[in-house]
Amino acid sequence: MTPQSPSAPSSSNVNVVNGNDNDNPSAIRIIIVGAGFAGLTAALELSRKGFSVLLLEKASILSQLGDIISFGQNSSRFFHNWPGIWDKLCPIIHKAEEVHYHDWTGKFVTTQSFREEHAAWGPRVNGHRGEIHKILFDFAKEQENIEILLGKNIVDYFESEDGEFAGVRTDKGEVFTADLVLAAEGVRSRGRKLVLGFEDKPLPSGYAVYRAWYPADKLLENPITKHLVENGDSHYAWIGRDVHFLSAAIHDGKQMSWVCTHKDEGDIEESWSFPGDHRDVVTLLEGWDPVVTELVKATPEDRLFDYKLVFRDPLPRFVSLPVDGRGGGRTALIGDAAHPFLPTSIQGASQAMEDGVVLAACLDVFQGDKRRVKEAVKIWEKLRYDRVHEVQKTGVQTREQWHKADWDAIWKNPESMHLKREQWILDFDAEKDAYERYESVKKELGL
Repeated sequence: MTPQSPSAPSSSNVNVVNGNDNDNPSAIRIIIVGAGFAGLTAALELSRKGFSVLLLEKASILSQLGDIISFGQNSSRFFHNWPGIWDKLCPIIHKAEEVHYHDWTGKFVTTQSFREEHAAWGPRVNGHRGEIHKILFDFAKEQENIEILLGKNIVDYFESEDGEFAGVRTDKGEVFTADLVLAAEGVRSRGRKLVLGFEDKPLPSGYAVYRAWYPADKLLENPITKHLVENGDSHYAWIGRDVHFLSAAIHDGKQMSWVCTHKDEGDIEESWSFPGDHRDVVTLLEGWDPVVTELVKATPEDRLFDYKLVFRDPLPRFVSLPVDGRGGGRTALIGDAAHPFLPTSIQGASQAMEDGVVLAACLDVFQGDKRRVKEAVKIWEKLRYDRVHEVQKTGVQTREQWHKADWDAIWKNPESMHLKREQWILDFDAEKDAYERYESVKKELGL
C-alpha cells in the first residue's frame, strides 16, 4: 500500500509530466493547484525569490466574476512586492475611509473612521474581486519562472512510496509531479483527503450571504439612494437581529456593491452558490430602512447571488503526514483549502496571502536546498497554524456582536458596534516574522 493514495505511482514507474525546471535537477520543483489569491500569491512570491512554479487551474477561461473583497494592512503590504501592481490597484480600489452604522430601521448609530489606522499601519485594499484578481493573474503570466496551465481539473493528489516526490492527476489522466505540491483550490480541494487521511465535507454554517455588484446609475436618479453615490465612494451598514446589510459605492460612486448576511438552513451538499431571488431578499428585509430595500430592487436579476457559508472545524494539520513511516511532508493546504473564513472576519483573502508569502520565505531561508523542503514546510505550518485559527475566531465574534446586538447597551455606547481593528492582526509583517522566527521554530520542533 502506498503512503496516502492507493493510486499513487512509485518513482520508478510513473509516466510523468514534471512540474518545472526540468533542465536543472537540483532545483526545487513546485506545483500550485488553484489560481485564486492564495495560489497567485504563493506563485508570485516564490517567483520573486527565484523559484520556478507550475500553476494549474481548473477553469479554462478566467472571468471577472465576483463582488467586493477586502485586504487588510497585513496583506495589502504585499502588493508593493510586485512592480507596478500598486499603481494599477490605486484607481480601482474603494476610497471611503469611514463606515456609517444604522439600525435596521435607518436610525443613525455611529461612524467608524479608519483614517488613524491607515496613517499608522498603512492602507487597506477593498475592491472588485475580479478586477484585482485579473491584475495579479496578468502579472503572473508575465513572469518567466511561472508556467500557467488552464483547464486542468485535478482529481487526485498523491505522494510516492519512497517519499521523494508528490503529485497530482487530472481528469484526463495527466500526471504532474514535484518536490512540493500546494493545494490552493478552496474548501473542496481534493488535497484535503490526502492531508487528513479521510474525505471530509463542508457543513452548513447556518448563515448565507446575498451579494450584488452593479452600475449605480439608477441609484443616482433615486432620491432615496442618491446620497450613497453622489459624492463618490461611500460605506454604510445596517444592523438587525440575525441580519446585517453592508453597502459600498465604489469607482467614484459609479458602481454599487452590497452584501446581506442572514440566517439560512439550506443544504450545501454539491454547491454553495446560487442565483438570488429579489423576492426572498425583500421579504427578509421587510420593515427595514427604505434605502436598503431600494438597493435590492435596483439590483439587476443577473447580479444577485446567494452564497451559503460553509463551516469546517479547524484542521489538525495543513501538511501531509507519513503513513507507515513513508512519504508525507510534500503536500500542503493553503488558503481556503486549509482554513475557510467567515466574511465577517474580513481576513480570508489576507490570511490566504500570508500563507503564500510565509511559505516562500521559509523555502528561501535555505536558498532552495532540495534536501530541506520538508523542514521548510513543517516550519511554515507551525508559523501559520496558531495565528490562522486565532484570526478565524474573529469572524464569529463580529457576527455575534452584530447579529445578537444588545441595543440598550449600544445606544448608551454606540462605538461598541465598531469593527474590532486589532493591531496584532493588521500591523503584522508575516514575511519578516517568518525570517526572524525560522531558526527558533526549527529548534522548537527539534528539526
